[in-house]
Amino acid sequence: MARQYRKKGRPVSGWVILDKPKGLGSTEAVSKVKWLYNAEKAGHAGTLDPLASGLLPVALGEATKTVPYVMEGTKIYRFTVAWGEERSTDDLEGEVTKISSNRPTEAEIKAFLPEYTGVILQTPPQFSAIKIDGSRAYDLARSGEKVDIPPREVEIDLLELVGTTPEGHAIFEIECGKGTYVRSFARDLGRDLGCYGHIAELRRIEVAPFTESDLVTFEILEEACPPRIEPAEKDMSLPKRDFSKLDALLTETGTALKCLPQYSISDKQATYIRSGNAIILRGHNVLAEADEACVNHKGKVLAIGYIKKGTFQPKRVFSV
Repeated sequence: MARQYRKKGRPVSGWVILDKPKGLGSTEAVSKVKWLYNAEKAGHAGTLDPLASGLLPVALGEATKTVPYVMEGTKIYRFTVAWGEERSTDDLEGEVTKISSNRPTEAEIKAFLPEYTGVILQTPPQFSAIKIDGSRAYDLARSGEKVDIPPREVEIDLLELVGTTPEGHAIFEIECGKGTYVRSFARDLGRDLGCYGHIAELRRIEVAPFTESDLVTFEILEEACPPRIEPAEKDMSLPKRDFSKLDALLTETGTALKCLPQYSISDKQATYIRSGNAIILRGHNVLAEADEACVNHKGKVLAIGYIKKGTFQPKRVFSV
């Protein structure tokens, strides 16, 4: 008889909108959140470089099913570009590859910004997670290989010069879509201005629908985490840990689906949905057709599906 695999951890679900500190990789941050929550499953929506800080949406349990919707969300970054040097990684981590004594004026910087707004072509950094013939670009770059990364379309909705530092660095805020590299912007603008540039500071402040007001730090999570209990003797069972304070810091799974049409359904309809059956949606605001929509039961997301002729067909059902 085959042995049944038992998942380790709690079946906890929701989003942790982490204020990731500098110096920690996104994968490490997710692992730490998973450990604190003793969660069965965890993932994240949008990598942040180790030198960057700010909003890292971490999905636990059923929330991992909604990661693709957050990945498509608009992102806002606040960052500082240091002029006079171009670096191999386009940030502080890399070696200096080009230098210049030129320094741009605010007027010169602002004159170029319209060229970086809208749908533009952008070449990702050599040190990036882009796959080249099955290998990550950063692995090839670390081995000393220079790779040809083709430019790709990205969308930048808003780009502003918001200030300067005492050192003469420029502070920007950018609102952009999926796949945009802020490091590439610093590199390309520095070249256009004839002074070279790299990212000196980078912070993500929004990944739609999550904002700075949703942020929690590791300090807050650790303070709310119940203490770990060691058994007094080898075979003694452990008392149950109380995760209520930690769970109270979670953002509801369905928050990630605000981009979709939403419908509340009855207990009877929920029973049909859980069995994978279609239901007829009623009400003056019901769409006749929709490629994607979600239904909620008792304030929690129950399923994602599509609507055809006013009938909702579930494609992905959540355990709630």
